[in-house]
Amino acid sequence: MATPAILFGGPSPEHDISISTGLQAAHTLKGVQAVYWAKNGGFHLVDADSEVTDFADGVPRKARELAFDARPGQGWILKKKPLDISVVVNCCHGGPGEDGTIQGAMDLVGYRYTGPGQTGSALGMDKLAFGASVVNAGLPSLPRLLLQPGVAPGFDGPYIVKPRFGGSSIGIEVADDLDTALALLRTSPHLGQGAVIEPFLLEFRDLNIAVRTYPTMSLSNIEEPRTSGDGLYSYEQKYLAWGDTGAPANTVPADVDPAMAAQIHEIAPKVAALVGVRSVARIDFLDAAGTLFVNEINTIPGSLSAKLFVDPPVSRRELLDGMVAEALASPPRAFSTHGADGTALRNASTIASKLG
Repeated sequence: MATPAILFGGPSPEHDISISTGLQAAHTLKGVQAVYWAKNGGFHLVDADSEVTDFADGVPRKARELAFDARPGQGWILKKKPLDISVVVNCCHGGPGEDGTIQGAMDLVGYRYTGPGQTGSALGMDKLAFGASVVNAGLPSLPRLLLQPGVAPGFDGPYIVKPRFGGSSIGIEVADDLDTALALLRTSPHLGQGAVIEPFLLEFRDLNIAVRTYPTMSLSNIEEPRTSGDGLYSYEQKYLAWGDTGAPANTVPADVDPAMAAQIHEIAPKVAALVGVRSVARIDFLDAAGTLFVNEINTIPGSLSAKLFVDPPVSRRELLDGMVAEALASPPRAFSTHGADGTALRNASTIASKLG
């Protein structure tokens, strides 16, 4: 009998957080198949009741190696037999699990899966193309340009330098001047696929909201992440900084005046539509002394942003059941036809080439 499969891990800097998200999903749904994507790219069928500590040394000892065949009707293969999968719950963060790579492979197989399709995933991961789409839609955004030698940004420093492709604030740096920014481009291992540059706001706060697309489009409470020190909401602050203090890593609901809350509620569904969001995504905003800017989108957020749905409450089980039901209700996606997803990416790519 076909059952859901939870896909987690992946060759990404966010591998360990993905293990946590995937196991949360497996423990919540029960009766699922757990597919672990190792850092070296191999796939393994593991015990769905595993704990995070079981992966401390890599692939668990009792894991069974899977092959992957991208032909229709094949997919993950155990001992020459395809796994009987009803839907794939994608819990990968960053890299090929979130940028459209695994989505395209699953499209070729004919898997139903959670999250956006191949082109929408690629758009959400490409900060330059995503920023261009936001600008083209007339939504508030800071100027964001491709960082490259010989091109002046057109705005004064300090600058924030971000990997063009990536998530969870990994590789983000602040540069006082353009020479420092270009030096980062040459030397940072996180900027090998390119970087974007934008103004660094000296006084701002992060505000996030999650979008849920099933059973209808709905929004979570607004979150204000807890930050410290340099003002950046870093990977360490998202996942590690407050682990031994007992202090909450965020405030939900955030203290936001009604006018700004209304603006966030108006903009978030528009951003979701640009990317072709499905399942659950998180949209990140910047509040600069009362002026709101769209910052980024996370199409597969850590823990699936379950902590943001507090009023009205949505349990993790309800959230995951909805994601599975939504994917099952849709036909498998054809690799080359994504409708609005493809249109959005083509438009964004055109704009990005002009801006860069």
